[in-house]
Amino acid sequence: MPKQVIPLTAVKVKTVKSTEKEQNLFDGGGLYLHVRSIKYGKDGKLLPGSKLWRLKYRYGGKARKLSLGSYPAVSLEEARQKRQEVKELIAKGIDPQEMRRQAKAEKVVDPQGEMFGKIAMDWYRIAETGWSNNHARTVLSRIERDVLPALGHKLIAEITTRDVLDTLRRVEDRQAYETAHRIRTIIGQIFSFALISGVDGVLNNPASGLSKALRKPETKHMAAILDPDKLGQLLRDIDAYAGVYITKCALRLTPMLFVRPGELRTAEWQDVDLDGARWRIPAARMKLKRDHVVPLARQAVEILRDLHMYTGDGKYVFPGRTASRVMSGNTVNSALRTMGWSGETVTAHGFRATARTLLHEKLGFSPDAIEAQLAHDVPDRLGSAYNRTKQLDERIRMMQAWADYLDGLK
Repeated sequence: MPKQVIPLTAVKVKTVKSTEKEQNLFDGGGLYLHVRSIKYGKDGKLLPGSKLWRLKYRYGGKARKLSLGSYPAVSLEEARQKRQEVKELIAKGIDPQEMRRQAKAEKVVDPQGEMFGKIAMDWYRIAETGWSNNHARTVLSRIERDVLPALGHKLIAEITTRDVLDTLRRVEDRQAYETAHRIRTIIGQIFSFALISGVDGVLNNPASGLSKALRKPETKHMAAILDPDKLGQLLRDIDAYAGVYITKCALRLTPMLFVRPGELRTAEWQDVDLDGARWRIPAARMKLKRDHVVPLARQAVEILRDLHMYTGDGKYVFPGRTASRVMSGNTVNSALRTMGWSGETVTAHGFRATARTLLHEKLGFSPDAIEAQLAHDVPDRLGSAYNRTKQLDERIRMMQAWADYLDGLK
Protein backbone atom coordinates (compact mmCIF):
# COMPACT_ATOMS: atom_id res chain seq x y z
CA MET A 1 0.00 0.00 0.00
CA PRO A 2 1.24 3.54 -0.74
CA LYS A 3 2.46 5.47 2.27
CA GLN A 4 -0.23 7.76 3.67
CA VAL A 5 0.64 11.45 3.40
CA ILE A 6 0.01 13.54 6.50
CA PRO A 7 -0.97 17.08 5.44
CA LEU A 8 1.39 19.87 6.39
CA THR A 9 0.62 22.48 9.02
CA ALA A 10 1.41 26.19 8.90
CA VAL A 11 3.70 25.70 11.90
CA LYS A 12 5.61 22.89 10.20
CA VAL A 13 6.11 24.95 7.05
CA LYS A 14 7.31 27.94 9.06
CA THR A 15 9.70 26.10 11.37
CA VAL A 16 11.31 23.53 9.09
CA LYS A 17 15.03 24.26 8.86
CA SER A 18 17.41 23.81 5.98
CA THR A 19 19.91 21.00 6.29
CA GLU A 20 22.88 19.86 4.24
CA LYS A 21 20.45 17.80 2.16
CA GLU A 22 17.48 19.04 0.19
CA GLN A 23 14.07 18.10 1.63
CA ASN A 24 10.61 17.54 0.17
CA LEU A 25 7.69 17.88 2.58
CA PHE A 26 4.50 16.51 1.02
CA ASP A 27 1.01 17.86 1.68
CA GLY A 28 -0.98 15.46 -0.54
CA GLY A 29 -2.49 15.75 -3.99
CA GLY A 30 0.96 16.25 -5.51
CA LEU A 31 1.72 19.43 -3.55
CA TYR A 32 5.01 19.62 -1.66
CA LEU A 33 7.41 22.12 -0.13
CA HIS A 34 10.93 21.84 -1.52
CA VAL A 35 13.47 23.02 1.07
CA ARG A 36 16.83 23.77 -0.49
CA SER A 37 20.00 22.83 1.34
CA ILE A 38 22.09 25.30 3.34
CA LYS A 39 24.88 27.08 1.52
CA TYR A 40 28.02 28.96 2.46
CA GLY A 41 28.24 32.63 1.52
CA LYS A 42 31.31 34.37 0.22
CA ASP A 43 32.12 35.43 3.76
CA GLY A 44 31.99 31.82 4.92
CA LYS A 45 28.71 32.18 6.79
CA LEU A 46 25.93 29.61 6.52
CA LEU A 47 22.93 30.72 4.46
CA PRO A 48 19.56 28.97 4.88
CA GLY A 49 18.06 27.44 1.76
CA SER A 50 14.87 28.83 0.27
CA LYS A 51 11.48 27.13 0.52
CA LEU A 52 9.66 26.56 -2.76
CA TRP A 53 6.16 25.25 -3.45
CA ARG A 54 5.94 22.67 -6.21
CA LEU A 55 3.18 20.49 -7.61
CA LYS A 56 3.40 17.11 -9.30
CA TYR A 57 0.56 16.18 -11.64
CA ARG A 58 -0.18 14.06 -14.68
CA TYR A 59 -1.48 15.31 -18.01
CA GLY A 60 -1.96 13.19 -21.10
CA GLY A 61 -0.49 10.23 -19.23
CA LYS A 62 2.77 12.07 -18.56
CA ALA A 63 4.17 13.21 -15.21
CA ARG A 64 4.66 16.98 -14.96
CA LYS A 65 5.90 19.44 -12.36
CA LEU A 66 4.84 23.03 -11.73
CA SER A 67 6.34 25.75 -9.52
CA LEU A 68 3.79 27.58 -7.38
CA GLY A 69 5.97 30.24 -5.78
CA SER A 70 8.17 30.55 -2.70
CA TYR A 71 7.38 30.60 1.00
CA PRO A 72 6.52 32.90 2.81
CA ALA A 73 5.34 34.96 -0.20
CA VAL A 74 2.93 32.08 -0.89
CA SER A 75 1.42 30.62 2.29
CA LEU A 76 0.35 27.01 2.79
CA GLU A 77 -3.30 28.00 2.31
CA GLU A 78 -2.51 29.86 -0.92
CA ALA A 79 -0.44 26.93 -2.22
CA ARG A 80 -3.38 24.61 -1.60
CA GLN A 81 -5.66 27.01 -3.45
CA LYS A 82 -3.29 26.98 -6.41
CA ARG A 83 -3.24 23.17 -6.30
CA GLN A 84 -7.05 23.15 -6.58
CA GLU A 85 -6.96 25.64 -9.44
CA VAL A 86 -4.48 23.48 -11.34
CA LYS A 87 -6.73 20.44 -10.89
CA GLU A 88 -9.70 22.40 -12.23
CA LEU A 89 -7.70 23.39 -15.32
CA ILE A 90 -6.69 19.77 -15.93
CA ALA A 91 -10.32 18.67 -15.60
CA LYS A 92 -11.17 21.15 -18.37
CA GLY A 93 -8.52 19.67 -20.65
CA ILE A 94 -5.99 22.47 -20.16
CA ASP A 95 -2.34 21.72 -19.36
CA PRO A 96 -1.25 24.31 -16.75
CA GLN A 97 2.39 24.01 -17.77
CA GLU A 98 1.60 24.72 -21.42
CA MET A 99 -0.75 27.53 -20.44
CA ARG A 100 2.03 29.17 -18.41
CA ARG A 101 4.47 28.77 -21.29
CA GLN A 102 2.09 30.45 -23.73
CA ALA A 103 1.33 33.23 -21.29
CA LYS A 104 5.03 34.00 -20.85
CA ALA A 105 5.57 33.93 -24.62
CA GLU A 106 2.76 36.47 -25.13
CA LYS A 107 3.61 38.64 -22.13
CA VAL A 108 4.34 42.28 -22.89
CA VAL A 109 6.26 44.33 -20.36
CA ASP A 110 4.00 47.09 -19.09
CA PRO A 111 5.56 49.70 -16.80
CA GLN A 112 2.11 50.38 -15.34
CA GLY A 113 1.53 46.73 -14.51
CA GLU A 114 -0.83 44.11 -15.92
CA MET A 115 -4.34 45.32 -16.66
CA PHE A 116 -7.17 42.90 -15.88
CA GLY A 117 -8.61 43.31 -19.38
CA LYS A 118 -5.37 42.15 -20.99
CA ILE A 119 -5.04 39.12 -18.69
CA ALA A 120 -8.70 38.25 -19.28
CA MET A 121 -8.21 38.12 -23.04
CA ASP A 122 -4.94 36.18 -22.68
CA TRP A 123 -6.88 33.58 -20.66
CA TYR A 124 -9.73 33.53 -23.14
CA ARG A 125 -7.49 32.92 -26.18
CA ILE A 126 -5.96 29.87 -24.50
CA ALA A 127 -9.14 28.50 -22.89
CA GLU A 128 -11.33 28.78 -26.01
CA THR A 129 -9.23 26.17 -27.82
CA GLY A 130 -10.98 23.49 -25.76
CA TRP A 131 -14.52 24.85 -26.21
CA SER A 132 -17.24 24.58 -28.80
CA ASN A 133 -17.78 27.68 -30.96
CA ASN A 134 -21.10 28.44 -29.27
CA HIS A 135 -19.64 28.26 -25.76
CA ALA A 136 -16.68 30.41 -26.79
CA ARG A 137 -19.03 33.10 -28.14
CA THR A 138 -21.13 32.99 -24.96
CA VAL A 139 -18.10 33.41 -22.68
CA LEU A 140 -16.69 36.25 -24.79
CA SER A 141 -20.05 38.02 -24.73
CA ARG A 142 -20.19 37.79 -20.94
CA ILE A 143 -16.65 39.11 -20.60
CA GLU A 144 -17.30 42.05 -22.92
CA ARG A 145 -20.72 42.91 -21.47
CA ASP A 146 -20.37 42.33 -17.73
CA VAL A 147 -16.69 42.02 -16.81
CA LEU A 148 -14.51 44.38 -18.83
CA PRO A 149 -16.60 47.56 -18.30
CA ALA A 150 -16.17 47.22 -14.54
CA LEU A 151 -12.74 45.60 -14.18
CA GLY A 152 -10.96 45.78 -17.54
CA HIS A 153 -9.20 49.11 -16.85
CA LYS A 154 -7.96 48.09 -13.38
CA LEU A 155 -4.57 46.63 -12.50
CA ILE A 156 -5.27 42.98 -11.82
CA ALA A 157 -3.04 42.98 -8.74
CA GLU A 158 -5.16 45.77 -7.20
CA ILE A 159 -8.58 44.20 -7.72
CA THR A 160 -10.23 43.26 -4.43
CA THR A 161 -13.00 40.91 -3.44
CA ARG A 162 -15.21 43.99 -3.02
CA ASP A 163 -14.52 44.99 -6.65
CA VAL A 164 -15.54 41.55 -7.91
CA LEU A 165 -18.63 41.43 -5.72
CA ASP A 166 -19.75 44.88 -6.93
CA THR A 167 -19.40 43.65 -10.52
CA LEU A 168 -21.56 40.63 -9.77
CA ARG A 169 -24.16 42.70 -7.92
CA ARG A 170 -24.70 44.76 -11.09
CA VAL A 171 -25.54 41.53 -12.92
CA GLU A 172 -27.91 40.52 -10.13
CA ASP A 173 -29.62 43.92 -10.36
CA ARG A 174 -31.14 42.83 -13.68
CA GLN A 175 -32.26 39.56 -12.01
CA ALA A 176 -29.77 37.49 -14.02
CA TYR A 177 -28.89 35.36 -11.00
CA GLU A 178 -27.61 32.32 -12.85
CA THR A 179 -25.51 34.54 -15.13
CA ALA A 180 -23.96 36.16 -12.04
CA HIS A 181 -22.75 32.76 -10.85
CA ARG A 182 -21.34 31.94 -14.29
CA ILE A 183 -19.51 35.28 -14.44
CA ARG A 184 -18.06 34.66 -10.99
CA THR A 185 -16.66 31.40 -12.39
CA ILE A 186 -15.17 33.23 -15.38
CA ILE A 187 -13.51 35.87 -13.19
CA GLY A 188 -12.22 33.14 -10.87
CA GLN A 189 -10.68 31.27 -13.80
CA ILE A 190 -9.01 34.46 -15.04
CA PHE A 191 -7.41 34.96 -11.63
CA SER A 192 -6.40 31.27 -11.52
CA PHE A 193 -4.71 31.81 -14.86
CA ALA A 194 -2.93 34.88 -13.49
CA LEU A 195 -1.76 33.00 -10.38
CA ILE A 196 -0.46 30.01 -12.32
CA SER A 197 1.12 32.26 -14.94
CA GLY A 198 3.01 34.17 -12.27
CA VAL A 199 1.53 37.62 -12.99
CA ASP A 200 3.29 40.13 -10.77
CA GLY A 201 1.40 41.12 -7.65
CA VAL A 202 -1.39 38.54 -7.92
CA LEU A 203 -1.24 36.59 -4.66
CA ASN A 204 -4.81 35.30 -4.29
CA ASN A 205 -8.09 34.80 -6.11
CA PRO A 206 -10.63 37.45 -4.99
CA ALA A 207 -13.49 35.54 -6.68
CA SER A 208 -13.04 32.49 -4.45
CA GLY A 209 -15.92 31.86 -2.10
CA LEU A 210 -18.15 34.58 -3.54
CA SER A 211 -20.79 32.11 -4.72
CA LYS A 212 -22.03 32.03 -1.11
CA ALA A 213 -22.64 35.79 -1.27
CA LEU A 214 -24.74 35.58 -4.45
CA ARG A 215 -28.42 34.89 -4.71
CA LYS A 216 -29.07 31.27 -5.57
CA PRO A 217 -30.77 30.94 -8.98
CA GLU A 218 -33.93 28.94 -9.33
CA THR A 219 -33.24 25.44 -10.60
CA LYS A 220 -34.70 25.03 -14.07
CA HIS A 221 -35.11 21.61 -15.60
CA MET A 222 -35.44 21.07 -19.32
CA ALA A 223 -39.06 20.28 -20.13
CA ALA A 224 -39.44 16.56 -20.76
CA ILE A 225 -42.31 14.17 -21.44
CA LEU A 226 -42.45 11.24 -19.02
CA ASP A 227 -45.95 9.99 -19.88
CA PRO A 228 -45.75 7.16 -22.47
CA ASP A 229 -49.11 8.04 -24.06
CA LYS A 230 -48.12 11.67 -24.55
CA LEU A 231 -44.72 10.59 -25.88
CA GLY A 232 -46.44 8.32 -28.39
CA GLN A 233 -48.51 11.26 -29.66
CA LEU A 234 -45.39 13.38 -30.06
CA LEU A 235 -43.63 10.61 -32.01
CA ARG A 236 -46.63 10.37 -34.35
CA ASP A 237 -46.52 14.12 -34.87
CA ILE A 238 -42.82 13.91 -35.71
CA ASP A 239 -43.52 11.23 -38.32
CA ALA A 240 -46.17 13.52 -39.84
CA TYR A 241 -43.85 16.58 -39.85
CA ALA A 242 -44.02 18.21 -43.29
CA GLY A 243 -41.02 20.54 -42.98
CA VAL A 244 -37.46 20.25 -44.29
CA TYR A 245 -36.39 16.60 -44.64
CA ILE A 246 -33.06 17.11 -42.84
CA THR A 247 -34.93 18.64 -39.90
CA LYS A 248 -37.36 15.73 -39.87
CA CYS A 249 -34.46 13.27 -39.64
CA ALA A 250 -33.01 15.25 -36.73
CA LEU A 251 -36.43 15.21 -35.05
CA ARG A 252 -36.72 11.44 -35.41
CA LEU A 253 -33.20 10.75 -34.13
CA THR A 254 -33.34 13.17 -31.17
CA PRO A 255 -35.55 10.99 -28.90
CA MET A 256 -34.05 7.77 -30.26
CA LEU A 257 -30.38 8.62 -29.55
CA PHE A 258 -30.94 11.11 -26.66
CA VAL A 259 -27.51 12.71 -27.05
CA ARG A 260 -27.07 16.39 -26.23
CA PRO A 261 -28.60 18.58 -28.97
CA GLY A 262 -25.24 20.14 -29.80
CA GLU A 263 -23.66 16.71 -30.22
CA LEU A 264 -26.35 15.64 -32.69
CA ARG A 265 -26.36 18.72 -34.90
CA THR A 266 -22.54 18.81 -35.15
CA ALA A 267 -22.30 15.12 -36.11
CA GLU A 268 -19.87 14.38 -38.95
CA TRP A 269 -20.21 11.55 -41.43
CA GLN A 270 -16.60 10.47 -40.88
CA ASP A 271 -17.55 9.44 -37.32
CA VAL A 272 -20.60 7.39 -38.33
CA ASP A 273 -20.13 3.69 -39.11
CA LEU A 274 -23.42 2.56 -40.64
CA ASP A 275 -22.21 -0.97 -41.34
CA GLY A 276 -20.96 -1.36 -37.77
CA ALA A 277 -23.99 0.51 -36.36
CA ARG A 278 -21.81 2.82 -34.27
CA TRP A 279 -21.40 6.58 -34.00
CA ARG A 280 -18.22 7.60 -32.23
CA ILE A 281 -18.28 11.21 -31.04
CA PRO A 282 -14.73 12.61 -30.64
CA ALA A 283 -13.72 14.01 -27.26
CA ALA A 284 -13.43 17.53 -28.72
CA ARG A 285 -17.20 17.65 -29.25
CA MET A 286 -18.17 16.08 -25.91
CA LYS A 287 -18.94 18.05 -22.76
CA LEU A 288 -16.55 15.94 -20.66
CA LYS A 289 -13.87 15.83 -23.36
CA ARG A 290 -13.94 12.03 -23.64
CA ASP A 291 -14.71 9.94 -26.72
CA HIS A 292 -18.27 8.62 -26.61
CA VAL A 293 -19.82 5.69 -28.49
CA VAL A 294 -23.48 5.77 -29.49
CA PRO A 295 -24.74 2.33 -30.59
CA LEU A 296 -27.17 2.74 -33.49
CA ALA A 297 -30.37 0.75 -33.44
CA ARG A 298 -31.69 -0.69 -36.68
CA GLN A 299 -34.18 2.20 -36.98
CA ALA A 300 -31.44 4.81 -36.52
CA VAL A 301 -29.29 3.19 -39.22
CA GLU A 302 -32.24 3.28 -41.65
CA ILE A 303 -32.81 6.99 -41.03
CA LEU A 304 -29.11 7.77 -41.47
CA ARG A 305 -28.81 5.70 -44.66
CA ASP A 306 -31.68 7.66 -46.20
CA LEU A 307 -30.20 10.95 -45.02
CA HIS A 308 -26.79 10.01 -46.43
CA MET A 309 -28.23 10.27 -49.94
CA TYR A 310 -28.93 13.96 -49.27
CA THR A 311 -25.98 15.12 -47.14
CA GLY A 312 -23.42 12.30 -47.46
CA ASP A 313 -21.25 14.26 -49.91
CA GLY A 314 -20.57 16.89 -47.26
CA LYS A 315 -18.83 16.95 -43.89
CA TYR A 316 -21.86 17.31 -41.64
CA VAL A 317 -24.76 14.92 -41.15
CA PHE A 318 -27.05 17.90 -40.48
CA PRO A 319 -25.73 20.86 -42.48
CA GLY A 320 -27.22 24.31 -42.22
CA ARG A 321 -28.20 26.60 -45.06
CA THR A 322 -24.69 26.16 -46.41
CA ALA A 323 -22.88 22.82 -46.43
CA SER A 324 -19.90 24.30 -44.59
CA ARG A 325 -21.96 25.08 -41.47
CA VAL A 326 -24.02 22.92 -39.15
CA MET A 327 -27.72 23.14 -38.48
CA SER A 328 -28.80 25.98 -36.21
CA GLY A 329 -29.11 25.21 -32.51
CA ASN A 330 -32.76 26.32 -32.57
CA THR A 331 -33.88 24.13 -35.47
CA VAL A 332 -35.22 21.11 -33.57
CA ASN A 333 -36.94 23.15 -30.86
CA SER A 334 -38.44 25.48 -33.47
CA ALA A 335 -39.83 22.47 -35.33
CA LEU A 336 -41.40 21.19 -32.11
CA ARG A 337 -43.07 24.57 -31.60
CA THR A 338 -44.32 24.53 -35.20
CA MET A 339 -46.02 21.21 -34.48
CA GLY A 340 -47.77 22.79 -31.49
CA TRP A 341 -45.60 21.45 -28.67
CA SER A 342 -44.72 24.24 -26.23
CA GLY A 343 -41.40 24.82 -24.53
CA GLU A 344 -43.05 24.11 -21.18
CA THR A 345 -43.92 20.61 -22.42
CA VAL A 346 -40.89 19.38 -24.35
CA THR A 347 -37.43 20.46 -25.47
CA ALA A 348 -34.76 18.71 -27.51
CA HIS A 349 -32.57 18.40 -24.41
CA GLY A 350 -35.51 17.07 -22.42
CA PHE A 351 -35.49 13.80 -24.37
CA ARG A 352 -32.45 12.84 -22.30
CA ALA A 353 -34.56 12.95 -19.14
CA THR A 354 -37.31 11.05 -20.95
CA ALA A 355 -34.94 8.24 -21.88
CA ARG A 356 -33.27 8.21 -18.48
CA THR A 357 -36.61 7.73 -16.70
CA LEU A 358 -38.41 5.33 -19.03
CA LEU A 359 -35.40 3.12 -19.77
CA HIS A 360 -35.19 2.31 -16.09
CA GLU A 361 -38.85 2.37 -15.06
CA LYS A 362 -40.41 0.76 -18.14
CA LEU A 363 -37.61 -1.32 -19.66
CA GLY A 364 -35.62 -2.17 -16.53
CA PHE A 365 -32.13 -1.26 -17.72
CA SER A 366 -29.44 -0.61 -15.13
CA PRO A 367 -28.66 2.97 -14.06
CA ASP A 368 -24.98 2.30 -14.84
CA ALA A 369 -25.68 1.58 -18.51
CA ILE A 370 -28.11 4.50 -18.79
CA GLU A 371 -25.72 7.02 -17.22
CA ALA A 372 -22.89 5.74 -19.40
CA GLN A 373 -25.00 6.21 -22.51
CA LEU A 374 -25.95 9.71 -21.36
CA ALA A 375 -22.19 10.41 -21.05
CA HIS A 376 -22.65 11.66 -17.50
CA ASP A 377 -19.67 12.10 -15.21
CA VAL A 378 -20.58 9.67 -12.42
CA PRO A 379 -18.41 7.62 -10.02
CA ASP A 380 -17.23 4.48 -11.81
CA ARG A 381 -18.28 1.89 -9.22
CA LEU A 382 -17.66 -1.05 -11.52
CA GLY A 383 -14.34 0.05 -12.98
CA SER A 384 -13.36 1.51 -16.35
CA ALA A 385 -12.79 -1.94 -17.85
CA TYR A 386 -16.45 -2.74 -17.21
CA ASN A 387 -17.51 0.46 -18.96
CA ARG A 388 -15.48 -0.41 -22.05
CA THR A 389 -16.67 -4.00 -22.43
CA LYS A 390 -19.69 -5.52 -20.71
CA GLN A 391 -21.46 -2.21 -20.28
CA LEU A 392 -21.10 -1.43 -23.98
CA ASP A 393 -22.76 -4.76 -24.80
CA GLU A 394 -25.64 -3.82 -22.52
CA ARG A 395 -25.86 -0.39 -24.10
CA ILE A 396 -26.13 -1.95 -27.57
CA ARG A 397 -29.06 -4.07 -26.39
CA MET A 398 -30.54 -1.07 -24.60
CA MET A 399 -30.47 1.24 -27.63
CA GLN A 400 -32.23 -1.34 -29.80
CA ALA A 401 -34.82 -2.03 -27.10
CA TRP A 402 -35.39 1.73 -26.72
CA ALA A 403 -35.96 2.22 -30.45
CA ASP A 404 -38.37 -0.73 -30.47
CA TYR A 405 -40.17 0.73 -27.43
CA LEU A 406 -40.61 4.08 -29.20
CA ASP A 407 -42.02 2.29 -32.24
CA GLY A 408 -44.44 0.51 -29.95
CA LEU A 409 -45.62 3.79 -28.44
CA LYS A 410 -46.47 5.06 -31.91
